[in-house]
Amino acid sequence: MQFLIDNFWALTITGLTLGAVYALVALGYTLVYGVLRLINFAHSEVFMYGTFAALWVVMFLGGKAGGGTGQVIFWIAMMFVAAMTMSGLIAVLLERFAYRPLRKRNAPPLIALISAIGASFVLAEIMGLREKIVAWVGLEDNLRAYVRNSRNAVGLPDIVAKEPVFTIGGYAVTNVDIFVIVGAITIMVILDQFVKRSRLGRGIRAVAQDPEAAALMGVNRDRVIQVTFLVGGVMAGAAAVFYLLRIGITRYDAGFLLGVKAFTAAVLGGIGNLRGALLGGFVLGLAENYGSAIVGTEWKDVVAFVLLIVILLFRPTGLLGESLGKARA
Repeated sequence: MQFLIDNFWALTITGLTLGAVYALVALGYTLVYGVLRLINFAHSEVFMYGTFAALWVVMFLGGKAGGGTGQVIFWIAMMFVAAMTMSGLIAVLLERFAYRPLRKRNAPPLIALISAIGASFVLAEIMGLREKIVAWVGLEDNLRAYVRNSRNAVGLPDIVAKEPVFTIGGYAVTNVDIFVIVGAITIMVILDQFVKRSRLGRGIRAVAQDPEAAALMGVNRDRVIQVTFLVGGVMAGAAAVFYLLRIGITRYDAGFLLGVKAFTAAVLGGIGNLRGALLGGFVLGLAENYGSAIVGTEWKDVVAFVLLIVILLFRPTGLLGESLGKARA
C-alpha cells in the first residue's frame, strides 16, 4: 500500500496510457457486438497487424533516433496511415471471408464464435511464420529486414525522444504520455460523433437496434456490417500506433493478452456501448496499476479479471449498460 501512495501519480498516468490503448481496441469488440451480437475474437490480431504495419513503414522510411520535429511528425503520420489501413483491411477481409458466409447460411452464433477463434490463430501464425512464407515464394532476400526472427519481439526505432513536459506528484509526465491519452480521447470523441450524427452512423445504430426494420427502411445491412468492421479495424490501427509509441515492441502474438484485456474493458464498460468502452479501458488500466502496486506485478492480470467479476456481480450490464442501438442521437 505504501508503494501505491508513494507512486500514485506515476501509476495513474501510466495506467491511463495503457487504458487508452485498451479502450481503442475495445471499440472494435463493442461495434461488432452491437451490430451482430458476435464476439470477434480475431480483433486482437487486427490490432497486432496494425503494430507491424506501423513498424514496417518506419523501417522502410529509414526512421531513426535524432530526427527533427518535421521528420518525427511525418513518421508518426505515416505510422497512423499504415496501421489504420492494414488493420482496416484485415478487419474487412475477416468479415468477408470468415463471417459473411456463415451469416448467409444462418449459422448459429456458436459456429461464428468458433470461426472467430480459428481466424485469430490463423492470422497470428501467418505473422509468426512470415519468414518461411516469403522463403517459399522466393522473396526472403528482398524482405529479410521485415521477416527475420519472425517469432521474436521486434522493436520500434526510437524515433520519438520521450521528454518530460511537466511534473505531477514527483512523476515527470512525458510528451508521449500526453500524446497517447489526448490522442486516444480525441479519436474516441470523433467516433462517438460519427456514430451519432453521420448517415452511416445512423445506419449502424439502426441495424444494432432492429436489423429487420432497418432493412425495410432501405438500410443495406451488409454494407453497414462491412463499415462496422472497417471502423473497428481503423480504431485498432490507431491503438497499435499508440501502443508502439508507449511500449516500443511488438511480436506475432502481441494481440492475444491485450485483446483479452480490451474485451474485458468492453464488457466492464458495457459491451455495445461506445462510451462504456472508453470508461472500461481507463478503469481497467488504472485498476491493473493500482492492484499490482498493492499485491505485486505478478498479480496484475488477476486484478483485472477479479475487478470484472466483481462489477458484473453487482451490475451485469457493465458500468454503462446502454446498447449501441439505443444510443441517443
